[in-house]
Amino acid sequence: MFADSAKIFIKSGKGGDGHVSFRRELFVAAGGPDGGDGGRGGDIIFEVDKGLNTLGEFRHTRKYVAESGEEGGKRLCHGKDGADLIIKVPEGTIIKDDTSGKIIADMSGDNMKVTILKGGRGGKGNKNYATATMQVPKYAQPGQQAKELWVRLELKVIADVGLVGFPNVGKSTLLSMVSNAKPKIANYHFTTLNPNLGVVDLDGADGFVIADIPGLIEGASEGVGLGHEFLKHIERTKVIIHMVDAASSEGRDPIDDINKINSELKAYNAELADKPQVIAANKIDLIYSEDEDPVQKLRDEFEPKGIKVFPISAATGKGLRELLYAVRHLLDECPSEPVVYEREYYPEEMYDDSTPIDVYKADEHAFVIEGPRVDRMLGYTNLDDEKGFSFFQKFMKEQGIIEKLEELGIEEGDTVYLGDLEFDYYR
Repeated sequence: MFADSAKIFIKSGKGGDGHVSFRRELFVAAGGPDGGDGGRGGDIIFEVDKGLNTLGEFRHTRKYVAESGEEGGKRLCHGKDGADLIIKVPEGTIIKDDTSGKIIADMSGDNMKVTILKGGRGGKGNKNYATATMQVPKYAQPGQQAKELWVRLELKVIADVGLVGFPNVGKSTLLSMVSNAKPKIANYHFTTLNPNLGVVDLDGADGFVIADIPGLIEGASEGVGLGHEFLKHIERTKVIIHMVDAASSEGRDPIDDINKINSELKAYNAELADKPQVIAANKIDLIYSEDEDPVQKLRDEFEPKGIKVFPISAATGKGLRELLYAVRHLLDECPSEPVVYEREYYPEEMYDDSTPIDVYKADEHAFVIEGPRVDRMLGYTNLDDEKGFSFFQKFMKEQGIIEKLEELGIEEGDTVYLGDLEFDYYR
C-alpha cells in the first residue's frame, strides 16, 4: 500500500565524557593530568533518495538513534566520534515536529540533505582544567546530552500538474496515454489509492510532470475518506486539470462535479482554488445525445470564468495534443521556482545556550532559579569540590542571578531552589 505519512522517533548521539587520569611514569612520583576529551555524538541527517517514492519503510522501523561518542582515555587519548545516522526519504517529504505540527524541513528544491539534530559535544578531559593553583584536577566535563524528537513525515508529491476528478472519469487512462506512467486501469467505482506520477514529453516544448491525484469525494477537505491524504498532494502543483465524464455515462453531472471539487479544494486550502485550471471533458466518444452538446454547456459555464474546456477521449487519444500544449502554455506563465515550504521550527532552539534563565519568587521566603543552562551547569559542576563551588559562584554572578534575587527582595536565610539543589542564601 502507498504510504505517505509516518511518525518516528529520532535521537542524536550523546557526547562522550571527558576522562580523569594522571600520568604514571617510572621514577616520576606524581605525573600531571592526562585525561582525554570525549568524542562527539553522531548527528541525525535526512537525505533525499530519488529511488524512493513512498514512506513505507517507516511503517516498520519507528526509532532512529545515532551513535554516541566514546569516553576520552588516559594519555590524552580522544574518544572516538559517534557515527552520523543518515535517514533516506523520498523527494517531497516534509519533516514536522509532531507536537506542534510546525515544519522543520521540506526535502525538496535545494534541500537534498539536512541535519535535523546535532550530536552532543564531547566533554573535556581533566587535562583542560590544570592551572598554576590546581595542578591535579580530579574532575572532567561530562559529554553533552543527546537531543531527541518525535517527528511526523509527510510526503507531498512533486508535480507540475495535478489531475483531479471524481472516481472513474478516466484519469488513469489519460495518464497512461500521455506519459510513461503505468497505472492500474479498470472500471472502478472507488478511488485509486496511489498518486501516480508520469512525465509528459512534448515536441518543440518542454515536458512536465503530471500527477494523477486519487479521486476526490464530497467532504474530502474535512477528512472524509482519505481526503486530507489526497488533497495535500495537490499543494505543490502549479496547474490543475479537472477531468469530468462529459458523456455522463454513469449519471453524473460534470458541471456539478467541477463545482464540488473546487469547493473541496478551497475548503482545504484557499490558494488551491486560485491555481490556473483547465477542464478535460473526457469520453466524448460516448456522447450520443442529439438534443444538447454537453461540452458546449461546460464552455458556457466555465470559459467566461477564464477556465478553458478541452473535449477529449482518453481512450482513443482524440484532443490530447491540444490539451497538453494548453497546459504547457499555462506552466510557462507560472513562476519557475519549485514550491518549497518554509521552515517554521528549529529543534536546536530547545537546547540553545541563549535561553533565558528564569528567576522568580515562589513564596515569601523561597526563590526558584531554572532553565536549560542552569541544568547543564549543574550537570558538569562538582559543588563538593572547592574549584567547582568557586565556578558555581562565578556563574551565579556573571549570569546576573544574584542581582535578580536581590531585586526580588531575597534576605539572608531565605531558601533558594536551583534544579535539584536546595540551599539557604547568605551574602
